[in-house]
Amino acid sequence: MDLSSPWLPPSEDESRTPRSSPTARSAMRCVRLLLGCAGAAELLGTILAEGPGWITGEGSALYLLDSAGMLRLAASHGLPEWAHERYGVVDPAGDLPAAMALKLRRPYLLSPERTSVDYPNRNAGMGTGMVAIITLPMVVDEQPIGVLALALAHRGTVPRRDLDVLETLGDACAHRLSHLLDHASAETGTPRGGRPGGAPATGTGTPSGPDGNSPAGNGPNGNGPNGYGPAPDDAGRAAGLAHPMLSLAVRSAGHGAFERDLVTGEAYWDAQAYRVAGQPPPADGGPAAAPDLDRIVHPEDLPDFQAALAEALATGGPYRITYRVLRRGGGVVRIEETGEVMLDVHRRPVRIAGLVADRDRARAPGERPPAGRPGGAPAAGARSALLLALTRALSRAVTVRDVTTTVTDIARPAFGAASIVLDLVDEGRLLPVSHTVYGGPRRTELTRLADLSEGVMQHALARSTPLFSEPGRTGRAPDGGGPLTPPAWTVLPLVASGRQVGSCLITFATERAFGREDRTLYSAFAGVLAQSLERARLYDTHHHRATELQRAMLPRTLPRLPGIASAARYLPSTEGMQIGGDWYDLLRLPEGRIGLVIGDVQGHNAEATAVMGQLRSVLRAYATDGHDPAATLARTSRLLSGLDTDLFATCLYLTLDPADGTLRAARAGHPSPVRITDDAKAVELDLPGGPPLGVDPEAAYHLSVGHLAAGETLLAYTDGLVEDREEDYDESVQRMLGGLELWARQTGPGRIGPAPALERLADLLTLNVTERRSRPDDVALLLLHRMSAGQ
Repeated sequence: MDLSSPWLPPSEDESRTPRSSPTARSAMRCVRLLLGCAGAAELLGTILAEGPGWITGEGSALYLLDSAGMLRLAASHGLPEWAHERYGVVDPAGDLPAAMALKLRRPYLLSPERTSVDYPNRNAGMGTGMVAIITLPMVVDEQPIGVLALALAHRGTVPRRDLDVLETLGDACAHRLSHLLDHASAETGTPRGGRPGGAPATGTGTPSGPDGNSPAGNGPNGNGPNGYGPAPDDAGRAAGLAHPMLSLAVRSAGHGAFERDLVTGEAYWDAQAYRVAGQPPPADGGPAAAPDLDRIVHPEDLPDFQAALAEALATGGPYRITYRVLRRGGGVVRIEETGEVMLDVHRRPVRIAGLVADRDRARAPGERPPAGRPGGAPAAGARSALLLALTRALSRAVTVRDVTTTVTDIARPAFGAASIVLDLVDEGRLLPVSHTVYGGPRRTELTRLADLSEGVMQHALARSTPLFSEPGRTGRAPDGGGPLTPPAWTVLPLVASGRQVGSCLITFATERAFGREDRTLYSAFAGVLAQSLERARLYDTHHHRATELQRAMLPRTLPRLPGIASAARYLPSTEGMQIGGDWYDLLRLPEGRIGLVIGDVQGHNAEATAVMGQLRSVLRAYATDGHDPAATLARTSRLLSGLDTDLFATCLYLTLDPADGTLRAARAGHPSPVRITDDAKAVELDLPGGPPLGVDPEAAYHLSVGHLAAGETLLAYTDGLVEDREEDYDESVQRMLGGLELWARQTGPGRIGPAPALERLADLLTLNVTERRSRPDDVALLLLHRMSAGQ
């Protein structure tokens, strides 16, 4: 979870615009928006939402200089907790990237390998640091302001045109922050860098909602923007954590602020929010844990609130809900809650922040308040709306992980639950899945709950009857087993088509009574959840079998051939249940030559895989008979044309003589291979291509002859390695070439040995693919390095 000031993602309509659209991702538009931002969090959010699509967002941060001359984290996105603890405050005299950028007064780039070696996430294993990060100094009139750090999709050097854009964005942020700091200093009568009256900064100003002035901005303990140590002075004011005009406007309008952390389940209200709801504010006047909404929302309005919240969580973005709150001491007040559901880079809801207002106070003089609900029929309709919202969300879940994510992200907050544990039936046993999928800071708690509730979940499933806790009897399990610590809980057996699927435990932080309507709602939810899990598990099973079939048709290992080192990778598609037709092969040929084959059959189904297997066998036979690459492709194309199929395939076939480095190659509509030279250059081989195999049975393919020097490397790949829906294909190829050059300069085979270096390169290339939200196509790659005499 991100502990620093939040940034606001683009609206739903904006998010639907392709990221490559010049209108949506214009650098000039981004600069114009930056000059109107109100703080550091908004500046960073604007860059991530409106800047170029190759700024990935994950791991980006903005540092500001405080009065002590230290760089202090003011806003971030996607930084893990360990990074906040370790790099929340940076000494400008040190050698960390933020300090280096400020000392050098120019951009400072960290390669993917630098970030993985120097700044690893030791809690999550290897690979988590493999992103390129650029740090940009923010300086105005020779006066340093801070540092902007951005994570990039570049896998190597940053092109000059992109660097110009980044420097422009950094300058715009610097000038805007300088203006905000001057404005804050003028309002407080304090010189920039000083504190009024010499008092220590506390950061306990009244939070003001989703613009960064939420309790998340100051941290739950009211300390810094990250919850560690004292709050920055200028940094806090410029970050918008306690903007005087905004706070005054919110208080004058009678609005209160709130924040809900959807990862931990914690919720905070400011003092004004308590007053709006007719509750006594905290004694210290600062933010405090919010009361349980189930206890204060009018019972007739609670289903409406839960249904509207489920819809907001499913879509993300702004929302507005009106409901009645029970005042302490009697009476009700009509509340309007306006907020925004903030999503992470994987489109999962992680935080809600916003304002609450007294609708009765805002009503015109003489206007009568709206009537309450007559009877209970509308409440039943609201419960149906909640069930419908949850059903729609679960209908979009494809895998078991998707189902669990939906339950965690949408059902848990909508029900107001503290935790949800899912167990699935596997060979007659109940195995917990939710805590292993969910992870994060709640994994330990969910594991404890799963162990604690194992007996009662089996009991409920065996009886096929939901179990509900009752006030005063929640301390022990229904079967008389060990104590259950949650004040309230329900266990739902999951049965689909008469088959036991699993069991679901829902716990609550406060004691509650489950009425007849509540029990009906949870029982209906159990049926929908069971159907979704059964469908998802069937999908997972078919996808696993399809992937295993695909892998079985590829080489289990690459042969060890004299004079070369090699490495290969294959990644199946993550979309759909079908298998693809990507393949590769490394052949031992007569006279000591080596053959490299890589291809991609059109389509993602069993037929494509069958054709791939035939082509691999046929091409291997033609190649080992001694035909050159051009003749081999021509013969294979004629054979494919004669098969009873409408499919075609792209293919690259080349041969290498390790003794003298002679290359012979032909290409059938396939991406050109890349040669990584001894002087750290990555260039595509100029191979005239012919049509894909099977398109024209009479087509002839051009035979190209070249040379691969000792110490040089070849990369052959299928287009799934570089294709990205959010980026132009040619740009993706150029970024890959930049990454290869960076790898060659820093960790080429000449430094650590060819075989380990190729394996690391293969990991880096596939990491670039696995970081995407989805992988619509299979990915195959084959690396071939010609040994030098001393290797």
